[in-house]
Amino acid sequence: MALTLGRNDKERGVLQSLDWWTIGIYIALLTFGWLSVCGASYTYGDTDLFSLSSRSGMQIVWIGTSLFLALILLLIDDSLYETLAYVLFGLLLLLLFATIFNPHTIKGSRSWLVLGPLRLQPAEFAKFATSLALAKFMGRYGYDIHKWKDFVVTLALIFTPMLFIVMQRETGSALVYLCFFLMLYREGMTGSVLFTGVAMVLYFVVGISYADVMLFQTPTSVGKFTVLLLIQVFTSAMVWVFCRQEEKAMQILVSCLAVTLICLAFSVYVIPFDMFWVQVSMSAILIGYLLWEALQSRIRNYYWIALFTLGSLIFFNTADYALNNILEVHQRTRINVLLGLEEDLRGAGYNVHQSEIAIGSGGLEGKGFLNGTQTKLKYVPEQDTDFIFCTVGEEEGFIGATTVLLLFLSLILRLIHLAERQVSSFGRVYGYCVLSVFLFHVFINVGMVLGLTPVIGIPLPFFSYGGSSLWGFTFLLFIFLRIDAGRNMKKA
Repeated sequence: MALTLGRNDKERGVLQSLDWWTIGIYIALLTFGWLSVCGASYTYGDTDLFSLSSRSGMQIVWIGTSLFLALILLLIDDSLYETLAYVLFGLLLLLLFATIFNPHTIKGSRSWLVLGPLRLQPAEFAKFATSLALAKFMGRYGYDIHKWKDFVVTLALIFTPMLFIVMQRETGSALVYLCFFLMLYREGMTGSVLFTGVAMVLYFVVGISYADVMLFQTPTSVGKFTVLLLIQVFTSAMVWVFCRQEEKAMQILVSCLAVTLICLAFSVYVIPFDMFWVQVSMSAILIGYLLWEALQSRIRNYYWIALFTLGSLIFFNTADYALNNILEVHQRTRINVLLGLEEDLRGAGYNVHQSEIAIGSGGLEGKGFLNGTQTKLKYVPEQDTDFIFCTVGEEEGFIGATTVLLLFLSLILRLIHLAERQVSSFGRVYGYCVLSVFLFHVFINVGMVLGLTPVIGIPLPFFSYGGSSLWGFTFLLFIFLRIDAGRNMKKA
């Protein structure tokens, strides 16, 4: 009798401690998502949206099973998630590794396990397992992200599943794992790591976009010239910020700019020559100077800045090779289309172009439910999976698209609130992992549909058709809600 009462008290405590605002947003997103799948998969003449032979009917099955999974996840004791974190992570790693040798190839990817009529994508479930493993490791006593041993293990937890997914030829799903660096930044990782990442993206975009543009009719590439100048400017700025040496930072900056301007004037007005070698030589001298200052002053940050400068040079000089020799042809074309180097409206740019037409045709209020012409006539490939947001824009218009984005914004803000109120490091780290995954998916997917980010083929949470992604996002969210509920619930 006492055992029964204790169990009832505990269950009542879970219900009272749940964050119902987040659950309400979840239900609203599921509803909008199903309506979008209906609009994207509907064919003129169909009379039954609930038939299991249709995608809208099957999506109801996925939604129903997701709600059932959510209930199960809420009934499990929150301490069990921390206890089994490494076990779940290990099992998912084995599954990811096994999937590499999967004989079934779908759209060029080996990331799907085919079990009769059921297809599952382990990469979607590995996100919550990786989040739990990171939360357990980073939440242990004595963890310090600034210790090399701790930081290296943390990176291994992120990059191991990422590597296995790349080996499945599923680059888009692998890139999602980079979002965990947002959580690392919240947990104390130095901002220089994020700055380095942003700088590398800037080098790549500027270097590739302006590689064939010549500077003032000289043999100097604008792309190379600008990137090398940025490396020198960033190096001087890091000396200022991280070494607190304002005078030396200004000396570095002025010296680099003076030599650059003198040599550029000579190249323009006297003898034209490629400024690339002058700037590379200056950067090499700059690295030597930083190492000398590190030895003289014994300020270790000079070593890291020298490493940043060297890494920037290596990255920039290998980026073009990687683009043209390592990436697949379709990936290279997508990047060139995004950067405006190619148009290819019938090839790699077709999806995005048709998606933009569909969204633009929706206007302010949209064409109405099941009345979108672009989507009904199947002009947009993958319109019920990766490009489903275009259906929202066409049928619901600017108002509907804005409503959906505001729902996602509400979810993101709510997750920040829940993560910040956790009493344990485990709960906080896991919460920020969940937040980072959702933020990455929404930002990249919507940006992809609007032509603002590369097409990497990742689903829009709770909208894109399919069971794996919907179950994966449900696991992520409701494990966190259960951990949050256990923060202050009544104990039997």
